[in-house]
Amino acid sequence: MKRSLILFSLLLLTLALAGCSAAKLPPPPATIEQPVTVATPSPTPTPAIPAPALFDVPWDDRAIFEQGLIPSQRDALEELPGASVYHIDFTVSDDLTRVDGKLEVRYTNTEDVALNQVVFRLFPNMLGGKMIVENITVNGRGTKTMLEEQDSVLRVAMPAPLEPGDQVVIAMDYQVTVPTTEGSNYAVFAYLEDVLALAHAYPMIPAYDDEIGWYTEIPPNYGDVTYSDTAYYLVRASLPADRVVQASGFLMDSQEMDGRMITTWAAGPMRDFYLVSSSRYQVIEGQVGDTVVRAYAPGELSAENKMALQYAIDALKVFNRYYDVYPFTELDVAGTPTLAGGVEYPGVIVVALSLYNPAHNFFEVATAHEVGHQWFYSVVGNDQIHHPWLDESLTQYNTMLYYKEVHGKAGYRQERRNQQLRWDYIDDADIPLDLPVAAYDEAEYSGIIYGRGGIFFDELRKKIGDKAFEKFQKDYYHEFQWRIATTDGLKRVAEAACDCDLTPMFEEWVYPKD
Repeated sequence: MKRSLILFSLLLLTLALAGCSAAKLPPPPATIEQPVTVATPSPTPTPAIPAPALFDVPWDDRAIFEQGLIPSQRDALEELPGASVYHIDFTVSDDLTRVDGKLEVRYTNTEDVALNQVVFRLFPNMLGGKMIVENITVNGRGTKTMLEEQDSVLRVAMPAPLEPGDQVVIAMDYQVTVPTTEGSNYAVFAYLEDVLALAHAYPMIPAYDDEIGWYTEIPPNYGDVTYSDTAYYLVRASLPADRVVQASGFLMDSQEMDGRMITTWAAGPMRDFYLVSSSRYQVIEGQVGDTVVRAYAPGELSAENKMALQYAIDALKVFNRYYDVYPFTELDVAGTPTLAGGVEYPGVIVVALSLYNPAHNFFEVATAHEVGHQWFYSVVGNDQIHHPWLDESLTQYNTMLYYKEVHGKAGYRQERRNQQLRWDYIDDADIPLDLPVAAYDEAEYSGIIYGRGGIFFDELRKKIGDKAFEKFQKDYYHEFQWRIATTDGLKRVAEAACDCDLTPMFEEWVYPKD
């Protein structure tokens, strides 16, 4: 997700050679409480699930999310009955450096094993800020908790083992200090240049899977930090009234009161909730089918903002044809001071304001790449910490596809060459694609996941043919829509599309070597 500032700045020295690079990736290189033990709870009856307190909306009410889905995709609301439901109410201070919030989440154990605890990630504690939680309850009663991993992991004990299918409501108060410097994570979570970017700024339940259990580790800072299941979000945010505010999902209500702007958002099914705000933003919009595309940037960048809007519209049209129609009624592009080229969030993509330059080829690549992530990361999820190739490498290939459709064969060749140059920089190292982020150093992560990975999918297309490859991508998207994809699942769907054995190719390119 985020790249080092040094490598990012060196991009300017290599554009003449590389032409452009891929978004949200390393640019082509140039020459609370005190911790206590969470004991296994005694098998006492779990208290009844309390009604929501922050919003007068029943936990099972999906109707409020219909407006955020285009008509043909509203059947999604009937899927995933066990998806977590977040109700969040927070206030941002007048100086935009503090968030005070309340959170309730109904969590359903959708695993095959009983759970003695539910984990929350407090990501601000590893992103250069600070998050403190207190008044934690499970179904209205106090419970034991434990903080770990630089206070970024909060374990909340259950009053009794949570059996498969069981539900609880976990509530807490939280306070967040927002960094006003670039911090440790490329300013994706910060208040800089009058842009407030609230990435992962609430207590968030990570994914639980059979391979790792709860996701609790601290990943390297040159990859993504979240790994989460699809959920539903109902969020009320209070900010100073002079702010232009945009967030994941759709705006249900907006009221100005006592110098504050209070907005309410419904987002889902989505894997995260993101909010960005600035008094400098001007907004323009376009339309693709049933989806409104909006672009946000400071007024002095109005011409460049029009370019960002057009890039996003073009990418949406391309990917709608090749995978399936984008499911939501809104897609937003926001320029922020992030030091990453671009970052994806559900329903919102972020592009670095430093790229808002007509002469900067990376501007278009970053925008197209992040739009591609709306299909692969947002709708089709994966373990981005341990299997980053599944969304990043596939999205790299799809950036080539965008260039082929928008700029013809010359555009495709240029983008493939850029990805090849990344791999060339590490001497075309024969390093497998399906390794955790931590298994690569930063140069290898760029060269393998964003170089070799995109080339792999292009070679796979050549091997099985354009029609089979298009069928593979559509079938893969549909099978894992709203769920978590795996390497084995991707291979199985690809083999079904081509009616062939791809094991030799996966052994050569993908699988870890013994």
